[in-house]
Amino acid sequence: MKPMRVSLAVLAVAFACTTVTLVAQDPLKVDPTHYHLVLENAAVRVLHITYAAGSKSVMHQHPDSIVYILNGGKVRFTTPDGKSQDQDEPAGSATYLPAGTHLPSNIGTTPTEAILVEFKTPKPGTAVLPTSRPGMTITTLAEGPRGMAIKSTADATFNEPAGTKHEFDQVVIATAPTQMSLSIEGKPAKTTWAKGDVQFIGRGVAHESRNTGGKPVTFAIIAIK
Repeated sequence: MKPMRVSLAVLAVAFACTTVTLVAQDPLKVDPTHYHLVLENAAVRVLHITYAAGSKSVMHQHPDSIVYILNGGKVRFTTPDGKSQDQDEPAGSATYLPAGTHLPSNIGTTPTEAILVEFKTPKPGTAVLPTSRPGMTITTLAEGPRGMAIKSTADATFNEPAGTKHEFDQVVIATAPTQMSLSIEGKPAKTTWAKGDVQFIGRGVAHESRNTGGKPVTFAIIAIK
């Protein structure tokens, strides 16, 4: 029985090392300079990403996610096998990213900024995501098994009455300073938005929203199945 005890001990150590490695690859832990927590719940973790021109991260990993680019630039992604790919990421674009490990570098001449929505559920949901909404023009920016990023432009008269509910989670991202009233579960409304501000509306959660700016306003919405 002694050899068996040794084998189990070795396995326990190996498992502990693997766990430490996985934790160490969390960008919030290994690269807090570039990655900042915006919000986290059972469905998503939302990160605010900023890279100065010429700055470089360290190797880290993400689950399935969608990234929305607030300020664009040119980024080099290096993978653990040493391969790299250069990518232009224009402002206003979005990409669905399968789970993976990489090391990003800003190889452009301007700062880059993005909002990353990481999906936390074990598997994709089954909600039907919207392709149209009253008073709103929708353009799909990116789509994957867990959700999609859309550009949504609410017209000047857009209004969702109190008690409105949707059968999908959504992360709402302001793409520019704007005026829009959003009240979730009867809480005080958020009325003034700065570029990059984020709000989460859970599926089945009552809310109310209204365009208060007197002109069409555009947001990015990450709709989650």
